[in-house]
Amino acid sequence: MDNALHSYLPEYAVNPCLELVKINGVHLKIVNQRVTRHGDYRRMPDGTHQITINSSPNKYRFLITLVHEVAHLMAFEQYGRHIKPHGLEWKRTFQSLMLPFIRPEIFPNSLLPLIARHFKNPKASSSTDTLLALALKKYDLPSDLIPVFELPYGSIFRLYNGKLFRRGLKKVKRIQCVELKTGRVYLFQPHAEVELIKE
Repeated sequence: MDNALHSYLPEYAVNPCLELVKINGVHLKIVNQRVTRHGDYRRMPDGTHQITINSSPNKYRFLITLVHEVAHLMAFEQYGRHIKPHGLEWKRTFQSLMLPFIRPEIFPNSLLPLIARHFKNPKASSSTDTLLALALKKYDLPSDLIPVFELPYGSIFRLYNGKLFRRGLKKVKRIQCVELKTGRVYLFQPHAEVELIKE
């Protein structure tokens, strides 16, 4: 496990993360990239704890995801299973676990202010924080996918599941897009990555 985490985490985050995993008795699985989530936590039928995290070359996203999932485990253990998964108890736990990592030895200076801002009131996913999501994307491998907000109005794009959409207008924080097959309107996060088909 030690060697595996060295490949996925910033150097100075490895030992503290190993401690979190060991202290909480976590069975950590690193899995192939999933589009719909970065990671998840499950309490297994035998009472053990399993966390799965997407394999990613982006060490900063991996770190945030690992701590996010450990915070679920610890919040449920401390406050009980009746709490909301991303409620106040989880937020407080996530903040306290993440605080020791928010330093220049671990995150680049360009990310630190965005990380600090995000953790004043952490969201259910770092992907719903547009500024942080775009900043983290710079540490991903190059991709041909384009964020929805960069598409021209009226252009056609394809999602990972093959569905085709036409880009519409921005409504407050999200962008309205129409699914071509059904005519249904969906709201997309501006930074959601899609494949441009036709401008």
